[in-house]
Amino acid sequence: EKVLRTMSYRGPKEHGPLASEGRDYNDGGRDYDEGLRSREEEEPVDEPEKDKAKTSKVYTAADTLLATEESSMGTHALVIDYTFSPDWSFGINYTLPVFNLQDRDQLVILYAGAHVGVIYNHTSTSQHLLQGHGGPISCLCMSEDRRWLGTADNGREPLLIIWDSYTGIPVHTLFNGPTEGSVIALAFSKDAKYLATLGGGEQQVGQALINNMLHDIKEALSLPIYIIFNPGDSTELLSNSDSQVLFYKAVSAHFKGFNQSVGSLGQSLFHWRGQQALTATSAGNLVLWDEGDEAAGRNAIKLLPLQREAITVLTSTDRWIVTGDVLGHIKFYDENFRLMSWYSDFSLDAIASISFSKDAAPEPSQDYPESCILADQPFVSRSFVVSTVRATVVHVKTPGGGPQTLLREHCAPLHAVACHPRRPILAMGSHSGILKVCDYNTKLTLASRVYESERIQCLIFDPQGAWFYVAVGFASGAVHILDASSLHSDAEDCFHFSDNSITHITFSLDSMYLATAVTVTVFHLHSSPGSTTQQWQLVGRHISHYKPIRELLFGVHLDSTRPRLLSLAMDRRLVEYDLDSSMEQQLLVLSAERVEQSAVPQCMTWYPPLSTERFLLTASDQHKMKLLNSTTNMCRKTLLGPTYESPVQKMVVLPGSSYTYYLAFITKDKVGLQILPLDGNPYSSLAVVCHPGGVSQLVCSFDGRFVFTSGGADGTVLRWRINPHALQATAALGGSHLDPFYALLEGGRGGTLCREMEDLFYYCQLRHQGIDSMAPRQVSTSIPLTEVPFLMRALGFFPSEQELEDMQNEVKFSKYAETGKYVKEVDLAEFLRLYINHRPAFGISRKELAESFRVLGFWDGSGRMAIPRDQLLELLQARGEHMREDEVVECLTVLSGEHMREEVEGEGILPATGASEKHAANEGK
Repeated sequence: EKVLRTMSYRGPKEHGPLASEGRDYNDGGRDYDEGLRSREEEEPVDEPEKDKAKTSKVYTAADTLLATEESSMGTHALVIDYTFSPDWSFGINYTLPVFNLQDRDQLVILYAGAHVGVIYNHTSTSQHLLQGHGGPISCLCMSEDRRWLGTADNGREPLLIIWDSYTGIPVHTLFNGPTEGSVIALAFSKDAKYLATLGGGEQQVGQALINNMLHDIKEALSLPIYIIFNPGDSTELLSNSDSQVLFYKAVSAHFKGFNQSVGSLGQSLFHWRGQQALTATSAGNLVLWDEGDEAAGRNAIKLLPLQREAITVLTSTDRWIVTGDVLGHIKFYDENFRLMSWYSDFSLDAIASISFSKDAAPEPSQDYPESCILADQPFVSRSFVVSTVRATVVHVKTPGGGPQTLLREHCAPLHAVACHPRRPILAMGSHSGILKVCDYNTKLTLASRVYESERIQCLIFDPQGAWFYVAVGFASGAVHILDASSLHSDAEDCFHFSDNSITHITFSLDSMYLATAVTVTVFHLHSSPGSTTQQWQLVGRHISHYKPIRELLFGVHLDSTRPRLLSLAMDRRLVEYDLDSSMEQQLLVLSAERVEQSAVPQCMTWYPPLSTERFLLTASDQHKMKLLNSTTNMCRKTLLGPTYESPVQKMVVLPGSSYTYYLAFITKDKVGLQILPLDGNPYSSLAVVCHPGGVSQLVCSFDGRFVFTSGGADGTVLRWRINPHALQATAALGGSHLDPFYALLEGGRGGTLCREMEDLFYYCQLRHQGIDSMAPRQVSTSIPLTEVPFLMRALGFFPSEQELEDMQNEVKFSKYAETGKYVKEVDLAEFLRLYINHRPAFGISRKELAESFRVLGFWDGSGRMAIPRDQLLELLQARGEHMREDEVVECLTVLSGEHMREEVEGEGILPATGASEKHAANEGK
């Protein structure tokens, strides 16, 4: 539902602290819940309260944020763990405006990136991140005095936050937003006493809070795009879509259209005299609205053909009306709509926003350009910041200053990110064809290149760094190997062997091999006899998977430096390639094994050397992680992975010492850190939202201090500073030994399930010794491995035979590498870990059972999914893990509640057709 609402809050006349009646945050002992009184109010204030105000950072702030700081870690509106702290945002949300906060001695701008607001000081090359939103920022605004900033997001639980620009502190927060749904437009009144919000939906339904009275507004209006207050009257405002305009005056609302074709409507503004309003169109016209009678409201009185190009931005400064158009031109008109000056030589794309300086223009001088109308008269205007639809931000300083490019970022999805293995260098490539290499410490761009007709999908630096290569994979299937210092490539280092997008690209550890996917293709750096130059040559290609590849990974053979190449795909197969025997453009497969039974692999990496055995670490869509022996591919351990709504999508082991290692990972929208070695402890990992719209890539710096995440569609890359000590503290608070695992049991350590587990554990000892045995019982602290399947099933977990084999191998070979002996028994503590790590992370839902009927059965005509008895018996005995006939009879007899009888057959137990519940009932339960 679209909602228009004006939120009234008690604010200062000048630069006093902002007050409100909602839920706010404390700052310097000042409780904003009680509200900070305006300086112009004359209510009595207690002396202690005055002292608190004097200690408030907001109350005492007197200058713009980042005026002298070199860097800033950001301010959080919500309380979060500082294991991860975003300290720099590469990229910009080019669909939202850019605001000029200051341009005197410090050039400071405000813009949005993913879910953070960015206050960027171009003079000192520093950023302050306004962090607190859980969804992508949908709109932002700024008060006329540049003191207050407003941001809103369109997440599942949308927030609207008002910030103090002098300190970066959030002073007022509305949870779940002031509207029914997300906020898509914001506007402050001229005196910053009111804030108008605009929500999205099919019908314009809103409320206006003016003069302490709440009024409903209901009008049919298409999707609005803009909202603005009348600078001369804070009780009047307008909103407009691409076809309609809605004026609000106090408690009344008037819907307006135009009785002739004028093109799509753009931005609107009130004339500084307050009597007229203007709306720009895609045909280069201005619609002029004038005041009518009180009942009819404003009327469109004239259509002004201002220019031929479509107007994308309409704003004003001082006594000038300013337009920006699709050709990148900026034009200034006087109050009679006469062209006074223009900027057309900046070579910009279509203008997205124009924001003028807070400071008035200097006195007229010869440095100003001449007016187009008045001969020998200088045209005087303020400095301003311009943003374009291709993510370029330019500052124009007046008088006499030319355009200064502040930002030139990606304006398309950004998936390709790579860190140099030895230097603080970051490479980024996007679907706009822009490839940038920058120093992520100094934030300086070292090299850039634009591929006009290509979309960059992935890239990587060579690990050795000796040749300083960067390999780039394109959506067209092309692969270019570039010199990373200049980003230039020779023709013989550009390959195009596929018509499909390159999804993965990786170097071998010695930088002699390069592999790409979607079809696995391998290149080798070859030295010609008698030549000192080296050239990349194709080794071969192989279609080794029938589903998308999730990971392409180089490693080395044990006790050798010879490279080995592995691929893991959604078809659950782990494939290793024979690089030594592959020749004559023929890539050979050395082995191919199925590593999952029902789960779908998501990613893979090499496990650090924390034991004498070498492992591969995989993660699946069932929130499980597996350690596979790197030689035999045997599953050596299954562990409960991070459970943050979505499974782990990618993981990277951070560089560390021989004793301490950490695993960085990403899920659908979060970045997290996991303490190694893995043990299934849920308190050993932590994750925070990094890109609410989805995170596509994760890389780490060469020294392990930072991780970088790319947001894909949001076109941004965030640098996260890692503090592993905070995670260690969190893990310590979770308890030691078995305490974290008991917390995962229903009811905890003293609950029914835990007591039942202990009783069944000792019952298994009796069962193993024989229920009817009269010999003295030998009570022990462990049970044989052969009893584990029965104990698991008694607890309601029914693993497959393959899963049972993995459990037994996990215990059996747990000490073989150190002692050379098998473990044949398991104690209660080890069994508890087995149960927690192997059982489904979230249990088996009714929805999953219904899905099984949908896959295996058919609609029986009465709204139910059914499986014929004969078909079910055939599936049980012929598909998957085959069951013998006697096993089927035994299971069905137990499930039916009948006593075991040798003559009972499956046909006598089951009805002719087994059906699920009705679809409607199934959906409701």
